[in-house]
Amino acid sequence: MTRRTLVTALLVLAVVALFAVPLLLDGGTSEYGGTDAAVTEELEADGYTPWVDSLFSPAGEVESGLFALQAALGAGVLGYVLGLLRGRRSATPAVAAGAGDR
Repeated sequence: MTRRTLVTALLVLAVVALFAVPLLLDGGTSEYGGTDAAVTEELEADGYTPWVDSLFSPAGEVESGLFALQAALGAGVLGYVLGLLRGRRSATPAVAAGAGDR
């Protein structure tokens, strides 16, 4: 095993430990709540009622999967557009230089 491979493996283990150790030490006793839940509770306590009801309310795991799919699609579109713009910019000087040779 080379030094570079060892350093990479240790860095990966360190990153995994940064995420795993707090969760293991906690033992699942903390209530990790998101801001959506906190805001919903506050609004309901103030007597707020929604104007419209949801058309589709998936289960928790399905909802997480749909959110991940949405994020992946958005990242794919953003990456495609940025790559397209970069490709156009790098191709433009080559075309302009070739046109001057005629």
